[in-house]
Amino acid sequence: MAVEKEEAVEIVKPRTDKRDYRRIVLHNSLQALLISDPETDKCAACMEVGIGSFSDPEGLEGLAHFLEHMLFYASEKYPLEDSYSKYITEHGGSTNAFTASEHTNYYFDVNADCFEEALDRFAQFFIKPLMSPDATMREIKAVDSENQKNLLSDGWRMNQLQKHLSAESHPYHKFSTGNWDTLEVKPKARGVDTRHELLKFYEENYSANLMHLVVYAKESLDKIQSLVETKFQEIRNIDRSYPHFPGHPCTSDYLQVLVKTVPIRQGHKLRIIWPITPCIRYHKEGPSRYLSHLIGHEGEGSVFYVLKILGWATSLSAGESDSTYEFSFFKVVIDLTDAGHEHVEDIVALLFKYIHLLQQSGPCKWIFDELSAVCETVFHYQDKIRPIDYVVHVALNMQLYHPKDWLVGSSLPSKFVPSIIESVLSELTPNNVRIFWESKKFEGHTDKIEPWYGTAYSVQKITCSMIQQWMKSAPDEQLHLPSPNVFIPTDLSLKNVLEKVKVPLLLRKSPFSRLWYKPDTMFSTPKAYFKIDFNCPFARTSPEAEVLTQIFTRLLMDYLNEYAYYAEVAGLYYAINHNDNGFQVIVVGYNHKLRILVETVIGKIAKFEVKPERFAVIKEMVTKEYQNYKFQQPYQQAMYYCSLILEDQAWHWNDGLEVLPHFEADNLSKFVPLLLSRTFLECYIAGNIEPNEAESMVQHIEDVFFQGSQPVSQALFPSQHLTNRVIELERGRSYFYTAEGLNPSDENSALVHYIQVHQDDFMLNVKLQLFALIAKQPAFHQLRSVEQLGYITVLLQRNDSGIRGVQFIIQSTVKGPRQIDLRVEAFLKMFESKLYALSGDEFKSNVNALIDMKLEKHKNLKEESSFYWREISDGTLKFDRRECEVAALNQLTLKELIDFFDEYIKVGAPRKKSLSVQVYGSAHSSEFKTDQSEPIKPDSAQIDNIFVFKRSRPLYGSFKGGLGHMKL
Repeated sequence: MAVEKEEAVEIVKPRTDKRDYRRIVLHNSLQALLISDPETDKCAACMEVGIGSFSDPEGLEGLAHFLEHMLFYASEKYPLEDSYSKYITEHGGSTNAFTASEHTNYYFDVNADCFEEALDRFAQFFIKPLMSPDATMREIKAVDSENQKNLLSDGWRMNQLQKHLSAESHPYHKFSTGNWDTLEVKPKARGVDTRHELLKFYEENYSANLMHLVVYAKESLDKIQSLVETKFQEIRNIDRSYPHFPGHPCTSDYLQVLVKTVPIRQGHKLRIIWPITPCIRYHKEGPSRYLSHLIGHEGEGSVFYVLKILGWATSLSAGESDSTYEFSFFKVVIDLTDAGHEHVEDIVALLFKYIHLLQQSGPCKWIFDELSAVCETVFHYQDKIRPIDYVVHVALNMQLYHPKDWLVGSSLPSKFVPSIIESVLSELTPNNVRIFWESKKFEGHTDKIEPWYGTAYSVQKITCSMIQQWMKSAPDEQLHLPSPNVFIPTDLSLKNVLEKVKVPLLLRKSPFSRLWYKPDTMFSTPKAYFKIDFNCPFARTSPEAEVLTQIFTRLLMDYLNEYAYYAEVAGLYYAINHNDNGFQVIVVGYNHKLRILVETVIGKIAKFEVKPERFAVIKEMVTKEYQNYKFQQPYQQAMYYCSLILEDQAWHWNDGLEVLPHFEADNLSKFVPLLLSRTFLECYIAGNIEPNEAESMVQHIEDVFFQGSQPVSQALFPSQHLTNRVIELERGRSYFYTAEGLNPSDENSALVHYIQVHQDDFMLNVKLQLFALIAKQPAFHQLRSVEQLGYITVLLQRNDSGIRGVQFIIQSTVKGPRQIDLRVEAFLKMFESKLYALSGDEFKSNVNALIDMKLEKHKNLKEESSFYWREISDGTLKFDRRECEVAALNQLTLKELIDFFDEYIKVGAPRKKSLSVQVYGSAHSSEFKTDQSEPIKPDSAQIDNIFVFKRSRPLYGSFKGGLGHMKL
């Protein structure tokens, strides 16, 4: 047996977890965790290699990341380029990887019956990968394209700026992504062969003793063990020791600094950062968890509560990040209002005052015990997640924790040791701080440029005495510790479900509401899911109505925040969102106290009043969001235009921006009674709740809104029931819409090439899905890997209120949108011959893969509820959709699939309806004019004005009639 004799380790697992776990160590010192789950439909594996971007050689920034890209291409045993990704995709799976500072992570999932071959292909990357010279050059371009995508992202820019302002001798300082310059131009100029360095980096660093593997499968542990031994024992072990990066990257030169920096997007942000002792060393004592719980708290007396009352902040988060075993940072990130931007010294002072309060009061045992109890409940009643996400989560723990804590990580603080909390708290001092302050207002007032992303910034020193001075003059607000949390669930018992209900039942129907109910028959967790759509005709009458509805829902969340924050801490989440037809309330989590939260939220809606000072803050937030539309990535802009063209009732974001400045609190005060005056409630309640409880909740909500001497709401007239309808494109015609990118600094162009096919129909659905499954990987390989059009290159299905289609989404700096569109057509022509040449066996194998994907069980209550809610909100109500589509697939022949492709998808297909949305980035702005003047092909039509076009086209019928016509 190829396993070292190791003492058996009892791995701590959740009480409700039925899976079996085993740790093994192969002869080559590879450590593996085996997970047996007989109920799983998908199997997954993850390999964590203990080498990351910190190990990049000098002058080859991004080499570790580049290697991560290269390993996927081919191996000696499977030399056909891209055959691994093709195998995974065609068998219902997905695959990806990422590079961190001290490790690189590779993972995949696949349908259970193909797992053994997929695992063999995966293992070969770590045994004998082929990194061909041709692929090397292409993939450097892919790394460069990935970096191009990040250049105008504030998250990437600020992260790199923090790294830039650190000791050059520490690898934290490096640029880790890599680009064309670092991997091709500069090495070439120095006479360095990047491919040679790539192979050398792999040879010297990828050693079995630095690897941790997680394998999640259906079989017994013994079977999985023999599989892992066979597949992975050939990975060579060169006994490489883990690279060690001692010391903290932020030496005294980089502390006590205030850095002002210019972001891309509108808004002001403050990041207050301290280097601290890594709390990974104290995961049982949980000092940073304790401190982030208090400093990031949002209840009364917290820093955020005070900042909110002063009108200075819209969000605050706190916690440890960028953590390794050697160093770590504690970060507090605050989104500021315009008023808050003028009071940054006061804000920093209030934060230090709260830290001082924590030092004065000392660590509180009751707070630690409460936090520990919440963490324990969360751990033991955690929802199952997708195997691919689970294996990555566990693999990340393996390098850091003792094997018995591989599933737990640092999620169960259980030892209250005040001295350890005090010691980390003592590091959060004025002489240890770094403050990063972002605002567009600093434009033209900075004197430095960060080299990799071109971020403008300036640095000034701040002293201890300056901060003490700020603390003296700061507002004297009442900061105090939180109260005990009344939302912590104590009843975690499971209700008896009398009948095994397979699909939602229409439990109750009245002129005011419908209640769909689905008891938990699958997951056995003490949780429930509550969703209610307020269908309000007045919400969609104009851009003004849409924006006011948006401000209304934001204000509700704002008013409820300090109360409902306790519920969130205890695992009970809520949201109030505006949607196409009004707004919706969602509450999900432990069922024990769910009703209390639901009734509080409903009460707030019914008795809504506008607080002018909060209105001003929320209006400012919403305005900035509208202004930031133009800083979205070009592919997101293209998708937005596509939706605008297809959706019957949709306002342009510019209309919202135009009406916003004119709104006052009074406008909202007058609008909300009108909004609520007529409504219909579509309700869905699922999980650990009995039918009579569900009915009484909805009865209570009806009483609040529709009963009493002066009811808030009345029932809808039959003519007011709303539907979302979709524009029907013309058969045999290609439409295209062109626009210049909204951000002139963004070089990327983008294309969304959408093919509209049909209205929901089981047989047509499966033909479309099967085409998408077979074409997805060839499209990615041809357009991304071979032609290198851009990092973002996907083929996806699309479903707008039951209208089905597919779309190619591509973002590129190398070609303009018109050229990319031609490449998509060329791909479809190439795919045509592949499809015609498909063998009967290949067809059957793809059909089986799609059937397996359809029969995949829901992992948790939220996933199941989202599936059923989609049927309710689209009006399709096909709760047995998956079984019906599997039946259709079993009838389908290869000839029918080819006929479908010939009729709807291929270039020149007689029933083809396509729409090409083209966004021109600054790199292709000259093409925008020339492309406009080119003659239009006879079967093409240019959309000049979206709204004129929409008025000229018919609409698909809706599945939702009025109440009288609803199919039940």
